[in-house]
Amino acid sequence: MLDWKNRADAPRGGNTNDSADGVRSYFAGGWVGKTLGTLLGLYLLAALLVGWYWSGEPALFPVQQHAQASAEQAQRKLVNGYTTVETLKRVSETLLTKPGGYLSNDIAPPGLWLDNMPSWEYGVLVQVRDLSRALRKDFARSQSQSTEDPDLARAEPRFNFDNKSWALPASEAEYRAGIHSLDRYLAQLTSGDQSRTQFYARADNLNNWLGDVATRLGSLSQRLSASVGRVRLNTDLEPNQPVPEGQVVPVREEEVKTPWLQIDNVFYEARGQAWALSHFLRAVEVDFADVLAKKNATVSVRQIIRELEAAQETLWSPMVLNGSGYGVLANHSLVMANYISRANAAIIDLRTLLSQG
Repeated sequence: MLDWKNRADAPRGGNTNDSADGVRSYFAGGWVGKTLGTLLGLYLLAALLVGWYWSGEPALFPVQQHAQASAEQAQRKLVNGYTTVETLKRVSETLLTKPGGYLSNDIAPPGLWLDNMPSWEYGVLVQVRDLSRALRKDFARSQSQSTEDPDLARAEPRFNFDNKSWALPASEAEYRAGIHSLDRYLAQLTSGDQSRTQFYARADNLNNWLGDVATRLGSLSQRLSASVGRVRLNTDLEPNQPVPEGQVVPVREEEVKTPWLQIDNVFYEARGQAWALSHFLRAVEVDFADVLAKKNATVSVRQIIRELEAAQETLWSPMVLNGSGYGVLANHSLVMANYISRANAAIIDLRTLLSQG
């Protein structure tokens, strides 16, 4: 009889079972990995589609019709100043209610990956801040020594809150509080009690705000033009310092160019400012109609609005192109700079009309 227990080539059933278990473990681990990979791929695809949807810019809305509908819904009188303040409210609310909501302070995908829409939001916010400040210090005050409106005094600092704070408090909460303060001002303005809450549609008030607008647009135009790089000549002399006889003024060249990764951010910030400002000027055309007609400036305002709305044309390219001035590819920043510069020049002319007697 053969003794299988002592032979080296005896069958080993235990090793056979161990091999089967190893194969099953290998396939089980591969199935888990494939499942996780599939789920991750689906998540990234969904995030990509959601991010694309959230990146759509809000359309222009009819300012005067919206103000009338809002007044009827709230059962308020459409008094002078109502259109401007209601438009400021609506533009501010758009930041919070557009697809995806407010994205500038997102800390999770897909909002975390987006930069064009946060730049657009910041552009809108800049104009909201400027108009809320103008309301507080000019439009709602009869003179420099008069008392400011308490609701507007609370609204302005709310809109100037950090635009990237996500908690304690969140930016959205502060901006929403500013909108509520504007609504309280509107309620007082339309109540018929003119002892405390008023709106003064004067040429000097409008001119002061337009000065801030011109400064913003001028800066935007320079930043957009710097997409292709610009060489500036600077002297080392102080202003009014005489040049010694026989010497040449020292000239220093420096190149000013927007970093490549910031070109699209500047472009969308400009679109955001143009979007908000076009609505505000349409509201000003309603509330300052008598002033503009008296100064023969109504056409000037409408021309500015046309330039700003032209800057809102659909961008058909999937990305902001940065070709050279006369190169094969377009330079979208220079096209935007053209509209912004034309609007800025028209605003300067408008301020001249308003300052004349």
